[in-house]
Amino acid sequence: MGQRVSRQDFEWVYSEEPHKTRRKLILAKYPEIKELMGSDHRLKYAVVMMVIVQLISAYLLRNASVLTLLFFGYAWGGVINHSMTLAIHEISHNLAFGPSRPLANRALAIFGNLILGIPYAVVFKKYHLEHHKYQGDDELDVDIPSRLEARFFTRTSTKLLWIVLQPVFYTIRPLMLRPKPLTMLEFYNFFAQLCFDVVLYYTLGWKALLYLSGGTFLAMGLHPVAGHFISEHYMFKKGYETYSYYGFLNCITFNVGYHNEHHDFPNIPGSKLPQVRKIAAEFYDHLPCHTSWIHVIWDFIFNPEISPYSRIKRRAVNGAAGDHGQSGVQEKAH
Repeated sequence: MGQRVSRQDFEWVYSEEPHKTRRKLILAKYPEIKELMGSDHRLKYAVVMMVIVQLISAYLLRNASVLTLLFFGYAWGGVINHSMTLAIHEISHNLAFGPSRPLANRALAIFGNLILGIPYAVVFKKYHLEHHKYQGDDELDVDIPSRLEARFFTRTSTKLLWIVLQPVFYTIRPLMLRPKPLTMLEFYNFFAQLCFDVVLYYTLGWKALLYLSGGTFLAMGLHPVAGHFISEHYMFKKGYETYSYYGFLNCITFNVGYHNEHHDFPNIPGSKLPQVRKIAAEFYDHLPCHTSWIHVIWDFIFNPEISPYSRIKRRAVNGAAGDHGQSGVQEKAH
């Protein structure tokens, strides 16, 4: 079973999340950062290319053995599909066509969603924007594990299981903890996905569908690129709730690793976040960060001080504010 985790509760604080304050300070000193805000015209081409590559791959693997499908689903297709989820993340911030064309952004997200196998894009946006606005909120930020998850996955073996099943919890947690009425865009997302899956099944067979949907599941669990789920907000240094990752996997994940920079400026495309760090280096260089998502996953599993409880939480959105006393530790997490 392994070691039992040392934390018995989340890390409760009484201050606002740090990104709003830092954003104001950076813009006051470096107003030229506003020039980086806007859309990334290359994003739509990347989405189309990933869909084409995955359709070709599904065609080539339509008669492969199940073991071959699982191998390529993990090592190839799952990586592309995970990259697509992060393209959808970018699109949720209207970074493909800009905020003046919201429906174009939603349509592109639904199109890119097709290769994932399950409808995801529209409901993700609905909850993800609340994660930005109410980071750490006990009720509104469903990016934080539920108390049931934190109480159950308390040993090395169960933390490993939690990571393997992470796509399941990531999908159902918002729907269970904070259910919302369905919108027409969600129906469109569901209908488009259903039609695509049916057509794929009848034209290329069930193995092609297994390759796409199975790859999505595998690459969102115990997989190097899935390390960002843990690296972004799990508390590796006391008092710090957001961490950037400055490693080579950013090149296939739309720079999602630049997570402090992203939360400070969610309306700047991922392709330009390295420029934010370069311009405002003194605001980021002292913050703890990660350099390996594999190391992050390893530490989460085997370090008893890190668990689903290792998240900073705040009481109700209108609760009292105070000074949570950020740690003075400035070294890198990894």
